[in-house]
Amino acid sequence: MEFKDYYKILDVEADAEKADIKSAYRKLARKYHPDLNPDKEAENKFKEVAEAWEVLGNDSRRAEYDELRRYGGARPGGGFEPPPGWQSHTGGKEQQFSGDFSDFFNDLFGGGFRSGAQDSHGFGGGMGDGMRGGMRGQDVEIEMPVFLEDTLKDQKKPVSYELPAIENGQRVSKRKSLKVTIPAGVTEGERIRVRGQGTPGTGNATAGDLYLHIRLVPHPMFDVQGHNLSVVVPIAPWEAALGAKINVPTLEGDIALSIRPGSQSGQKLRVKGKGLTSKQGRGDLYAILKVVMPDKKDEDINRLWKELSDKAAFDPRSQWRKDK
Repeated sequence: MEFKDYYKILDVEADAEKADIKSAYRKLARKYHPDLNPDKEAENKFKEVAEAWEVLGNDSRRAEYDELRRYGGARPGGGFEPPPGWQSHTGGKEQQFSGDFSDFFNDLFGGGFRSGAQDSHGFGGGMGDGMRGGMRGQDVEIEMPVFLEDTLKDQKKPVSYELPAIENGQRVSKRKSLKVTIPAGVTEGERIRVRGQGTPGTGNATAGDLYLHIRLVPHPMFDVQGHNLSVVVPIAPWEAALGAKINVPTLEGDIALSIRPGSQSGQKLRVKGKGLTSKQGRGDLYAILKVVMPDKKDEDINRLWKELSDKAAFDPRSQWRKDK
């Protein structure tokens, strides 16, 4: 198995602060987001960046990943095997992962290398009596990463996970793959039940169930607040002063938004019905204005700023003196 260097993917140092890692993730996710980049490889790059953030943005997973990386992740030839008996503790002993992430991620953090995993699914010692009397199969838990865009309507998603089995008297793991419908409006932490797709029962007993734990993958532009979204919208000083009509991104493409004359940095503009789907309807999108100064500076521009300063005679801190 090829080792994935998540630090290299996000172009950050191994000792980078979490805030720097998040900033790098958002920059690259914005660069490769399929809605913003028409390149055919952009979607795969976006998923790779999202996977790196899923590990490095989680303190527990990052600590485990760093341990494996020090063990010898970047060995010559790209081959990788974790230390004997190594297992992840970030997802619970029956937790697995599926969705759009790589086999490397699923194996490391989803139980592919867990010693004794078969026992946790009902194939441990003392099987004989259960086999004779029949026993319901164990349930399986899977953590399911979902992109915000995929929550707007029902989506069929591929799911792969490991199930224990007995072959020639030996305990083995077999990978099961199926497609499940992720309903519109799913939220962070929601648990979806898929009947009969867990570990097979013994005798005439029924199989266990599959449970999908929804994880919303952080978006490069939007922050989630319940079923509402917020996005920071950079505007020029003259757009704030004079007003403007600008394009603002949503999960379904750009829309035109009117900026009123005299708008302030930090002001929130509500765009109704452009948030996430819920049982009560669509949430809203809040565009948060951020006045950004131009990078270009020369004598002519500075002269115009000076002229504006003299004519406006504006003191933004005058209120301080009134309060004293």
